[in-house]
Amino acid sequence: MDFQLLGLSFVAVFLSELGDKSQFAAIVLGGSSKYPKAVFLGTAGALLLASFIGVWIGDGTAQLLPTKGVKAIAAIGFTIMAIRLLWPEPSGSELDPKTEETTPSAP
Repeated sequence: MDFQLLGLSFVAVFLSELGDKSQFAAIVLGGSSKYPKAVFLGTAGALLLASFIGVWIGDGTAQLLPTKGVKAIAAIGFTIMAIRLLWPEPSGSELDPKTEETTPSAP
């Protein structure tokens, strides 16, 4: 077993789950339940299942698609998200969903 990969996976998932909506759901359920062990087992089982499905799909994808292609698609996707976060749409040009025309926003 690759313990470095095990540790890296643990740290990455642990840090990404802190403050996540699933953690808030566990806090609410645990705080309002008479059986916190059942909440722990249910939330832990759900996280294990979601992680298993992600790893299983990732393994299947890795066998079908070339690694360089997947990395390129991920890089392009993250670049697009970064650009949209850094340069959002101008504040006065929201689209009206009914007419799909540009209308100024109300003050």
